[in-house]
Amino acid sequence: MTQIPEPPAIGLNVKKERKKQHLSLDELSRRSGVSKAMLSQIEAGKANPTVATAWKIAYALGLDFNAMLKGREENVRKFEINRKDDITTLDTDQEGVHINVLSPIQLAEDLELYILTFRPHSTLKSNSHYSGTEEYLTVLEGSVKVTAGKNTAVLNAGDVIIYQCDIEHRIDNFNDEPARVHLVVCFGSKQGVRH
Repeated sequence: MTQIPEPPAIGLNVKKERKKQHLSLDELSRRSGVSKAMLSQIEAGKANPTVATAWKIAYALGLDFNAMLKGREENVRKFEINRKDDITTLDTDQEGVHINVLSPIQLAEDLELYILTFRPHSTLKSNSHYSGTEEYLTVLEGSVKVTAGKNTAVLNAGDVIIYQCDIEHRIDNFNDEPARVHLVVCFGSKQGVRH
């Protein structure tokens, strides 16, 4: 008969990491959504967390889930690859604009990365995002005109623009040649009001 090893000392690992990060139980509770009482019970080894609870705690501590279970000294550093064949591609309802979504789905409405391809004389119109949201646009090929509220600028290949996009905004390729841009959307507070 195979001998089953003892379960990992999750409570000790959580406590060790919490102390290492100088976090109080109150702060870890706030970050994880797990009650302070439950965290205290887990750290004392008096309660075994469910997988969902352990997942929340690991996420709040910035730990790889397996690293938290095993109590590894070093966090597993993120090193994710999104291969070209796996990149999501979208055609918008605005004719002539093609979108490659570079960022993983778990970053949606937090930090989003795109490559936008514009056919000649095409436009991408966008409604306002959350309050404080900004876009960082780099022109890779061609020229585009960016409008955000009352501000407008024409950009050529190599130009970069940063603008608040918690107002209506648009990107126009007004030329007879296609254009490509790299766009980073850095979202503001999700509790903020859309304008």
